[in-house]
Amino acid sequence: MDRDDIIGRCMEHKHALIFVGGIATALIGQKILESKQTKDLAAQAMAKVLTCKSELEESIQDIKDNAEDIHTDAVADKKDAVVVDTTAE
Repeated sequence: MDRDDIIGRCMEHKHALIFVGGIATALIGQKILESKQTKDLAAQAMAKVLTCKSELEESIQDIKDNAEDIHTDAVADKKDAVVVDTTAE
């Protein structure tokens, strides 16, 4: 049997080969997902995500505080800028 004959016979049963390939992929995927190393990597990734989230929330709160300060200063400056002319002409 040469290579072309083997490929030809495999192509006759391609649905069976796809089914067997799917089962093999599922078994390999299950082993990978159940491994301790995968669980450790997932835990580390989640910890980094939560750290980034808290840092982002702190940054947003700082921005809000600064915006409130700027608004308060602008309102105070506007009140100071209002000048009433008390001299009558």
